[in-house]
Amino acid sequence: MEQTVKCVVWDLDDTIWDGVVLEQDVPVPKAEVLRTIDVLDRRGILHAIASRGEFEPAVAHLRAHGLEELFCAVDVSWGPKSGAVRRIADTLNIGLDTVAFVDNDPVERAEVAGALPSVRCYPAESIASFPDLPELTPESITAEAAGRRALYRAERIRQSSEEVFAGSSAEFLASLGLVMTVRTAEDEDLARAHELTVRSHQLNTTGRTFGIDELRRLCRSDRHEVLVAALEDRFGEYGTIGLAVSEFRGDDSVLQLLLMSCRVMSRGVGAALIQHVVDRARARGQQPCAEFVATEVNRVMLVTLRFGGFEVAATDHDRLLLRHNGIAQGGPHTDHVRIVSAVP
Repeated sequence: MEQTVKCVVWDLDDTIWDGVVLEQDVPVPKAEVLRTIDVLDRRGILHAIASRGEFEPAVAHLRAHGLEELFCAVDVSWGPKSGAVRRIADTLNIGLDTVAFVDNDPVERAEVAGALPSVRCYPAESIASFPDLPELTPESITAEAAGRRALYRAERIRQSSEEVFAGSSAEFLASLGLVMTVRTAEDEDLARAHELTVRSHQLNTTGRTFGIDELRRLCRSDRHEVLVAALEDRFGEYGTIGLAVSEFRGDDSVLQLLLMSCRVMSRGVGAALIQHVVDRARARGQQPCAEFVATEVNRVMLVTLRFGGFEVAATDHDRLLLRHNGIAQGGPHTDHVRIVSAVP
């Protein structure tokens, strides 16, 4: 299944506007560009800049036209644009297969396509058609999607604060005051829960996707538990960032899927949610178990499960069944995350 684009990376000169800023032009952003950015922004698709030139004049021109706030990352330099696109994906912590690149110059598009074959490249003359493209049309558009840009910009502030923080990474995490609220999924959560299964690939134990109707059925089933997790810290809210789906099989509580948004990868909250699910299973008198299916990008979740006390009990083709041994084996500490349970 083709990944939905999470971020469109734009060239500036002769793409967002006609003209070249460094050549003393005073270009005005194109109307079709502004319309397209607005439509995609409301769908929860991020925007970034990868352009050739001098950083300060480019940002000043964006700011003069009230556009700077629309972009979650701006990379303007004289190096290859493929390098800029890769840095943007790393900054936003998203896969290159979820990135699109738009540029007026076919040579620049060819350079990016050659170096980063999973990035989709589009010519500037096709911008007006972007809202009609299936890869730029998410299956569902949640209430959180409209605020996704603000969440990523808040993350940039966090990253900047961490860069100047005098202590260790662990001390910085402790200073954030992270609070995770875990609750039983309700109907109003299902669109976001479905979106998470489609968008979150790295912090994902099995890669399963659930449609909204299937999630609704699981929520109403006595044999399943569907939990969603929201996160906040002293900088603000991250929104709903986690999903855990468990199936009750006799005396076992089997975690069929646990995932976290890639935005919180560096916060160590995946281990905290796993421990919370384990504690809930124990409280019901059940044996905590978990399924794991390896993908190209999710090995970190197997490591997290093993550190959390899970051991491989059985193998079925590409699927592992793990059982909790009752002893967490170290790994990422969870003391910096306070769990607030809103589950009956």
